[in-house]
Amino acid sequence: MEINLTVIIKSKSECREELKAILVELSRNSKKEAACLQYDLHQNIEDPDVFILHEVWKNNEGLDLHKKQSHFLKFNEASELFLEEKITVFTTSKIG
Repeated sequence: MEINLTVIIKSKSECREELKAILVELSRNSKKEAACLQYDLHQNIEDPDVFILHEVWKNNEGLDLHKKQSHFLKFNEASELFLEEKITVFTTSKIG
């Protein structure tokens, strides 16, 4: 069963470009994973400190494996320093 995630990430303004670079790398490397069906990175136009990830994974096993990858772990470490607030993750099902 596919896993759909929408992830909301709010950067500290002074760390925005550093976090953006890490997110671009995270996105690029995540797309190479066998279980990744979609991995899109967006930046909010009205508040450029807000980044949004839209992810689709083949299954829970693939998502679990993703969370063990070096690019994900690097993002996790950086997020402790660069984030304004806690990351919000929505697990959703596509209805259209």
